[in-house]
Amino acid sequence: MKYVLLLTIFILATSCQFFETEKISSETFYDEEIKTIDWKEVDQYPVFKACESLSEKKEQKMCFEKTLSMFLFEAVSNNKDVSIHSLHDTIHIQFSISEEGKLTVKNIAMDSLTKAELPRLEERLINKIDSISLTAPAYKRGIPVKTKFTLPIVLQTDDPL
Repeated sequence: MKYVLLLTIFILATSCQFFETEKISSETFYDEEIKTIDWKEVDQYPVFKACESLSEKKEQKMCFEKTLSMFLFEAVSNNKDVSIHSLHDTIHIQFSISEEGKLTVKNIAMDSLTKAELPRLEERLINKIDSISLTAPAYKRGIPVKTKFTLPIVLQTDDPL
């Protein structure tokens, strides 16, 4: 009986460690959480007025791209410059959208021949982008975030007469 009592006391004395919970520091929790976030994707894309009713991420992205493309198509098609040579160029517009939803052009990359043939095109694109207004910026985990985009514009003119 003595041995059973000693064995029971020994088990009770050493078993307390099985009931302890491991405490995780806030820094460790934060570091683990940061690793799980995909920083290249947003939870909600920037929103134009026409896209406000969409709730699916895929639909939001398509609406954002389509609306932005329409704005830029207007700027290119309203260009009254006449090209002497035929042009086949892809213009890459890099822009960012701030946490407040303000669009800013960072860079417009185009061929030197395109710049020479259509000298006011870059200015028209910048003015058009500056006039675009968003109703909301992009969101990541419920927080407005700054986003960067690159949009290609394929420019092709007919052969001159």
